[in-house]
Amino acid sequence: MQKKALPLLLIFTAMGLVDATGPMVSLARESFSLSNTMATLLPLFGYIMYGLFSVPMGVLQDRKGKKFTMNLGLTIALIGLLIPVFSGMRGSMIVDTTSFGQFYKILMAILFLGAGASILQVSGNPMMRDVSREGHYSRNLALAQAFISVGSSMGFLLPVIMLYLFGCDWSIVFPFFLGIIVISLIWMNSISIQEKKNNGDHHASFRSCIRLLRNKYVLAMVLGIFVYCGLEIAMSSHVPILLKDKFSVSVEKMGILISWLLLYLPILAGRLLGSRILRIVAPRKLLIITALVALGGIVCIFSGSYPLTLTGILLAGVGFANIFPLIFSLTIDRMPEHTNELSGLMVSSIAGGAFIPPVMGIVADHTSITMAFAIPLICISYLIFLGIINIKSI
Repeated sequence: MQKKALPLLLIFTAMGLVDATGPMVSLARESFSLSNTMATLLPLFGYIMYGLFSVPMGVLQDRKGKKFTMNLGLTIALIGLLIPVFSGMRGSMIVDTTSFGQFYKILMAILFLGAGASILQVSGNPMMRDVSREGHYSRNLALAQAFISVGSSMGFLLPVIMLYLFGCDWSIVFPFFLGIIVISLIWMNSISIQEKKNNGDHHASFRSCIRLLRNKYVLAMVLGIFVYCGLEIAMSSHVPILLKDKFSVSVEKMGILISWLLLYLPILAGRLLGSRILRIVAPRKLLIITALVALGGIVCIFSGSYPLTLTGILLAGVGFANIFPLIFSLTIDRMPEHTNELSGLMVSSIAGGAFIPPVMGIVADHTSITMAFAIPLICISYLIFLGIINIKSI
């Protein structure tokens, strides 16, 4: 990996900021006394933009280049974060919890942040291939995805740290995120990256994107991204609620912190280690191994035992770590001549983060928070199937 990848890694951190909508679900539920279903509008607003923007951005990127697309994504995210910051949400947000005015402004900010993050994913994931040596793309993308986990972790850590140190509420995340976007924008435009161009006269279009979905392998992998992203956000949004409702663990003081320690810290560590593990384990084999580990973890959550539940959350985090970069890189490496179309299709599938958490919230409202974890169980079962078909394709 080249030194020019350093600003790209910071941008991957910025991509992870939209994942902070996961822990925001439990925080918003507490602050505004929302139902589980209503609180999950946060990831819905953020991740629905992946479905709307990603394929058009893949087509635009084919014509304008990755750096142009990346600058567009950073600018849109910047505009979104200015909404809460200029509205006074800088660590002292909750003035009147009976009014939903602040909550709607947060939804608008998340809408723009999701749009920006979706565009960054379209450009960032294939751009990592531009700064990788031959055969090193999977491991370098796994490392880059670790930086997404750093961004995601801020949604868990900042509210707790700033509450204890300075008495700030969780809206302190907005000016902090704004600073990351500004630095990324300046740093990216201070360097030059040689973008790899597709050979021949092939250019991405909406028609070529849809045509690729006729390939059963591509369709299965695109659906895998949808399922995985929905699974991860559903877990991050509902684990603090599980700890609060089932085991009476305070959300803002401890539930968010425990969720980070047991879910996102293993994801972060797993992605950092993944770039090394992939030197000795083939990506296809690692995909099915990690999916099976995650399955074991989710099953433990149904035990009703506090120690086993915590163990299950930890195992799920370890299993989740490399699923996204593995699916993404396996697909790109199989059809590198269609990089822009595949990138657009797979990033559009991150919209799974918009649809699966609300389904889980509805199940929780109508049954129980424990039974809601049947949704992640179904999701991980599909990812195991995906690992099996990749093993068979060797």
